[in-house]
Amino acid sequence: MTDASNPLLQPSALPYGLPDYRAIRPEHYLPAFRAAFDEHLREVSRITMVRSMPTFENTIEALERSGELLDRVSHAFYTVSSADATPAIQAVDEQLAPLMAAHQDAVALDSALYWRVQQVHDQLEHLELDAEQRHLVERHHREMTHAGAGLDDEAKARLTLLNQQLSTLSNTFERNLLNDTNDLAVVFESAEELDGLSAGELSAAARAAQERDLDGGFLIALPLFTGHPYLAQLRDRESRRRIMAASRERASRDNANDNRPILTEIVRLRAERAHLLGYESHAAYVTADETAGTPEAVERMLRRLAAPSARNAAAERDALQAIVDETEAAPFPVEAHDWAFYTEKVRTARYDIDSGALRPWFEAERVLQDGVFFAAERLFGVTFAERRDLVAYHPGARVFEVSNADGSALGLYILDLYTRDAKRGGAWMNPIVSQSRLRGTAPVVVNNLNVPLPGDGEPTLLTLDEVTTLFHEFGHALHGLFATVTYPHFAGTNVFRDFVEFPSQVNEMWILWPEVLDNYARHHETGEPLDPAIVERLRSTETFDQGHATSEYLAAAWLDQAWHRIGTATEIDDVAAFEAAALADIGLDDPVVPTRYSSTYFAHVFSGGYSAGYYSYIWSEVLDADAVEWFRENGGLTRENGDRFRDRLLGVGGSKDPLEAYRDFRGRDAEIGPLLTRRGLEA
Repeated sequence: MTDASNPLLQPSALPYGLPDYRAIRPEHYLPAFRAAFDEHLREVSRITMVRSMPTFENTIEALERSGELLDRVSHAFYTVSSADATPAIQAVDEQLAPLMAAHQDAVALDSALYWRVQQVHDQLEHLELDAEQRHLVERHHREMTHAGAGLDDEAKARLTLLNQQLSTLSNTFERNLLNDTNDLAVVFESAEELDGLSAGELSAAARAAQERDLDGGFLIALPLFTGHPYLAQLRDRESRRRIMAASRERASRDNANDNRPILTEIVRLRAERAHLLGYESHAAYVTADETAGTPEAVERMLRRLAAPSARNAAAERDALQAIVDETEAAPFPVEAHDWAFYTEKVRTARYDIDSGALRPWFEAERVLQDGVFFAAERLFGVTFAERRDLVAYHPGARVFEVSNADGSALGLYILDLYTRDAKRGGAWMNPIVSQSRLRGTAPVVVNNLNVPLPGDGEPTLLTLDEVTTLFHEFGHALHGLFATVTYPHFAGTNVFRDFVEFPSQVNEMWILWPEVLDNYARHHETGEPLDPAIVERLRSTETFDQGHATSEYLAAAWLDQAWHRIGTATEIDDVAAFEAAALADIGLDDPVVPTRYSSTYFAHVFSGGYSAGYYSYIWSEVLDADAVEWFRENGGLTRENGDRFRDRLLGVGGSKDPLEAYRDFRGRDAEIGPLLTRRGLEA
């Protein structure tokens, strides 16, 4: 294959540099990566061979200019490998993993490059640089040091091997999880077994079965987290049990997709790498370069919240048991698969709200256009126009052009809403092109969800949880679109991991904001708005079931910490026993409230970027709850508020210390009180 025949090796002629996915085939990726690796190394070599003393321009800025081809190829590929991982793409990913790790180390551990970066860093106080440039020097020096650039050659060789092994293992973990999740999708023979689902949900399950070439019946695919949204609706207890059981046994069945040996090896190698880099544990290594600073700071927060959360969950369980005892002819002890179903009964009895009955008011297109986009337009002045002439990486992914209030072009937003076998579970945002003044690029960002695709002609009716997910992920997209920086190192969501969830969580506040809700929550057939009395009752349920929700999240966050606080001398041969002991240690070992992710399907930490960092959701929520209070105190959905939030927080990307940026926005540090109130955890 010649360079000219590979569309990845030439800048895209499409608007905003959107890759020409119509021309890209799986066999193009590896040759493009190899060419990009070679080009990047040549660019770095030109920096290190400069005879003159290191300066910001010939070292730091030159480093920022390097790697543009690799960034272009990487973003194009990793978008596809997560959202449309066909067998051909999986094969590329498997070969690529160690190559990418080796290349990243070749740059990050380059002694000559590190010397030049260090020389510039040592002169920092005497250089005439603006704030973004100073921060760039500090981050490059800190990140190379943190990566191990100061180690001796023998230690670097071992570190490089560890990184390659970890990259391969993480790739295997994700592949195993995808395969086993697909394999464990639950098949039901009759609609009676799925009593409680709507016609649209049954249609989606029937369509899923047809796509698997099943002879009739219904297929319920599994989400990434423990359980399933349908557990709140299914009346048949055995059906609920089957779904929960399938969810919880993923990648732990002594088959080819068993992730237990994979994850324990990942943990062992991460511990060894941390020790090599001078840290007691992987958690210590990770948090050292986050706002938290230490695993002890994370532990203090998690323990502070765990006890009241467990106490609230126990009270909620008692309420569920009372409903079972009163309404069931043959009462039984409440189990994990019963929780969501009887929670809805309690919600109905206490607040006269049936969450499942709200779905006709949450038609997906209206939620998107008249909810998500509407709130962004009112707050920031941005507008969205669908570009049907632009083709993304999959026919189901839609492309929208985003414009600023003055009509100037901002970037592209891509929405990939529906689930499919080749898409990994969960929901996420990622960039395809990152904004940078230095490179002259504008942002192209993607939101992925996993909403079941209904049958032909059926509307897509979302649950309130799915509405929340869409608003949440769009908050990440806004961060990626609005960050306006000179250097690609700071583009979009390139911020500390325990800050990155903050903008997305803030964006959830608009879901029930009166002006927004009234605009999108309209019955998909009649157009009637959601009853104001129901809206008020929805708002009054903010702390309802928060004991359960907080406990399952904290259990997963603590499990992540427990795995990654292990030292090199500790060996784990029983994953289930380790989990049980860790959850007992923090008082979250209630079998009726299982952890949101068990280890074998905890993709965030074993194949994603959240290792020792899953705590970041609750850490960021302190800022989020405090910021929401500010919006409420200052008039809510106004352009003035939006411009302040955009300019002082979202717009700076990673070019400023995030806590400094928050103080600039809020006028002070965040306080934890609003979070405790939101989750019903006040003393």
